Amino acid sequence: MGTISQFQDRIRPPARRIENEEEAISTARNLADTFRHQASERDINRILPFPELDALSVSGLTAISVPPEHEGLDVPNALLAEIVAIIAEADASIGETLENHFSVLETLRTQAAEDLKASLFARVLLGDRFAGATVAEGTELSREGPGYRLSGRMRQAPGILYADWIAAALTLPPGRQVTFYLSRNSEEVQVVDDWDGFGQRTNGSATTIAGAVHVDARSIAPATSAGSTGVSLGLLLKAGVALGIARAAWADLIAAMGDRSVSSSRLGEHAVGIEVTAAAVERAGRKLDIAQVNPVEAAMADAYFSASAAAITAGETALSAATALFELAGEASTGIGLNLDRHWRNARIHALSLPRARLLHRAGDHTSKRNLNDISGVPQTL
Repeated sequence: MGTISQFQDRIRPPARRIENEEEAISTARNLADTFRHQASERDINRILPFPELDALSVSGLTAISVPPEHEGLDVPNALLAEIVAIIAEADASIGETLENHFSVLETLRTQAAEDLKASLFARVLLGDRFAGATVAEGTELSREGPGYRLSGRMRQAPGILYADWIAAALTLPPGRQVTFYLSRNSEEVQVVDDWDGFGQRTNGSATTIAGAVHVDARSIAPATSAGSTGVSLGLLLKAGVALGIARAAWADLIAAMGDRSVSSSRLGEHAVGIEVTAAAVERAGRKLDIAQVNPVEAAMADAYFSASAAAITAGETALSAATALFELAGEASTGIGLNLDRHWRNARIHALSLPRARLLHRAGDHTSKRNLNDISGVPQTL
């Protein structure tokens, strides 16, 4: 049974400004070193990482994707995914919270009006965190002045417990898909801590209850479309979290082996898998950079395809590495106190949110169309 969690006005110090990419990566590594120490204890006892998330905000790391025109750093997507992987290696639940946060910011960048972007990106620079959710069926929506009155629920989504703002997807009559941005500080907003998954136990997944919340028309933006840079970035960051889980399982495998004799080829197989995954993430990040600068159909489709490939590959690598931890390290890895099974649990739960069949179907369509285009450009001879 869930518990009701109202937004708590915890006073955070002002967020720092990260000035360059080198500072961003070093900040992520320093925070990861701190998060790693009690990650297992947080998982076992389900201790929600509010202090760790506040440390992320204060460090300035949650603002590194804010565009330059809004006074942000706007790091390349490959670096953004690597930073998510670094945090996820230390604590996969915190990494997934970042995944959701940065995905929402990309949707804000591409879909919202300038006034809304200016207002909300200013909040990001101050350290506010965002999470995306979807309004559930049966929610009541009525017109009220220039906006709407909303009563109902939003489906469980990672990071909601830690968010200052919720980006909720819904459909307005007569079928217009939109995203509205709702402050968690509203008295009409309650969050139910009802997540009971066996993995990603502290990722802040929760159900939002809206009790006759007024939605200002100025806080509404068109929804992101399939294949958009927002969707592609979500896939890329999902790959980053899975890569972090794989690295964490690998590190614990090496530590748990001790003097145990293990086939070098078996170790090499998993080491290569992690390296291939990292390369796929980096390539997808570069493709997405191109699509963001030049959002033509071909570039957007290419970015979506590469991000899909990275997400699928990373999910498989994480599960493989987590399984290998027990196969190769043996009984030394099975102690309850070690809690090494959390890597497999985290990989399994995180993989469930990936629409693998749909991604593979679209990948097939993409590659077949690309091949047809290549053939059509070649002079045909008898």
